[in-house]
Amino acid sequence: MVLSRPASESDLSVLSTSASRYVRDSLPRYKMPESSIPKEAAYQIIHDELLLDCKPKLNLASFVTTLMEPECDKLVMESINKNYVDMDEYPVTTELHNRCVNMIARLFHTPLRESEDAIGVGTVGSSEAIMLAGLAFKRKWQNKRKAEGKPYDKPNIVTGANVQVCWEKFARYFEVELKEVNVREGYYVMDPAKAVEMVDENTICVAAILGSTYNGEFEDVKLLNDLLLEKNKQTGWDTPIHVDAASGGFIAPFIYPELEWDFRLPLVKSINVSGHKYGLVYAGIGWNIWRSKDDLPEELIFHIKYLGAEQSTFTLNFSKGSSQIIAQYYQLIRLGQEGYKNIMENCHENAMVLKEGLEKTGRFEILSKDDGVPVVAFSLKNKKGGHDEFVVSEMLRRFGWIVPAYPMPAGAQHVIVLRVVIRAEFSRTLAERLVHDITTVLHELDKLPPKVTSEVEENGNNGVVSKRKSDLETQREVTTLWKNYVTAQKEIKRPKVMAS
Repeated sequence: MVLSRPASESDLSVLSTSASRYVRDSLPRYKMPESSIPKEAAYQIIHDELLLDCKPKLNLASFVTTLMEPECDKLVMESINKNYVDMDEYPVTTELHNRCVNMIARLFHTPLRESEDAIGVGTVGSSEAIMLAGLAFKRKWQNKRKAEGKPYDKPNIVTGANVQVCWEKFARYFEVELKEVNVREGYYVMDPAKAVEMVDENTICVAAILGSTYNGEFEDVKLLNDLLLEKNKQTGWDTPIHVDAASGGFIAPFIYPELEWDFRLPLVKSINVSGHKYGLVYAGIGWNIWRSKDDLPEELIFHIKYLGAEQSTFTLNFSKGSSQIIAQYYQLIRLGQEGYKNIMENCHENAMVLKEGLEKTGRFEILSKDDGVPVVAFSLKNKKGGHDEFVVSEMLRRFGWIVPAYPMPAGAQHVIVLRVVIRAEFSRTLAERLVHDITTVLHELDKLPPKVTSEVEENGNNGVVSKRKSDLETQREVTTLWKNYVTAQKEIKRPKVMAS
């Protein structure tokens, strides 16, 4: 235990952290301090600085769960000191992990007998799950090519340009060519027909996205499966499919049960899903499920003996906390299919409330679909005065909202969108409030002067070059206009206050 002592006798009489010398000086930022400080001071200083972060509940950029029940929070804290990798020491935690794998596998219609165990693993998130799935596909493809006496040094993977960055990481880190199908305006997901055209003998798999990061749209895995089956039949290849269901894996089974995207399709060999998204667990848990044992090469599995008993492991991370695994099991048994269905339906309904509110303004084009992940992606129809979606995003921060603005992927990069992710903890009241605040921002934008995009403008008729306003000058002008507007509003309201 580290014991701290006061640096001077005078500190002994100071009971209030706010009056102590520790909050009067800046703490070291790049070098560990020589002396320790009281635990109360360390807590308060860090606590106060963290207040500058946004409120997680209003962070509408993130898919990650920010609220769980107190009972689940209690389980998390009770198990926060358990290292999951110590399976022999924590056998019950291991058992809960295996129960989660089996429940999720059956949710995805894995072809298993009643008492048969599913093949899957808990991960830090979907990024690790995708790395593991990609490695399994690469190794299986290499083994097949070696057996056939063919080159195995140029593997590739086919995806849409709308994939999450973890797919680019996989390709770069594990030396796999990433072949991307560009999107196009009005169609912002992978076109299955174009994806199959890109497939060749070196393709280790085609990755389909069940819930695009950009607009929440589900890709057509069924059509992809059918087209790829036909190509495999013609070529003699056996190119498989991986489904990245990071966002949609805990949505589709409950509100779109008839949609065929999972192991009901024969070419789908593995699926990843994020427990910390619509699995309703705090950040730090993902899952990868394989169709069968044959789809996970044995040589990728490590058997270790130095933790007390022989254990099998297939992960990129070794040590890992147990809390999120236990929290996932809590949510699965606490909510059941009924609870997940109710929550996902509520998320979808709130997304529709937001969508309809935005449509009523007449100022936005909706780029998301009604069916899919409860995400509302939208762009301005008319960028008055050059004020675009990035300006709207920045102005919404004044109300506490974090609403990201970004360009669409390759093929439609000229399209800029704003995106709101509707999570379980996002209420109907908040959806209505967000519409109100966006409407307020639109009214404010209409009063701003046109945005200046360059410093120098050349007159094409007479060659005269005139200096235009700099960014700083424009900023000062906008600030002055805004102050004048606020002052005028106060003057209008003042007589009402006095009269009341």
